[in-house]
Amino acid sequence: MFVMKKFRLSEKGTLYLMSVVTEAEARSLAYQLYWGDKKQEDLQNLLRKIPIADINHPSIIQAYAEIDAYSQGKLINKPLPPKMTARNLGKNDLWIAATASVLGLTLISTDKDFKHLAGKFISFEWIDPDQT
Repeated sequence: MFVMKKFRLSEKGTLYLMSVVTEAEARSLAYQLYWGDKKQEDLQNLLRKIPIADINHPSIIQAYAEIDAYSQGKLINKPLPPKMTARNLGKNDLWIAATASVLGLTLISTDKDFKHLAGKFISFEWIDPDQT
């Protein structure tokens, strides 16, 4: 299911988990955006609070392969819906989606690239970056 809503990481009763790939992307963006010491420290503090999921597991590797093949329209037992065209997902996005799929987690992102996986491999909730 594809849902658009506003999210806050502080919602009570919600457990968050982050792919190691997302952690790496966050750290890279902090460098690319020239974050200062205070902002870098805030990121480190946030990352310490969120459990990190490793991708080095046979089930996640298998899910990566299936999600990639599905996105390319080449997964025989799970074809793309009619009128949906094949697409290339970024390799990091594939790892993130595979992790969410195997762990049965809802993938929350400002990136709509995951939308076509909703209901097939993952539960997906989109955060409108203009509403945060």
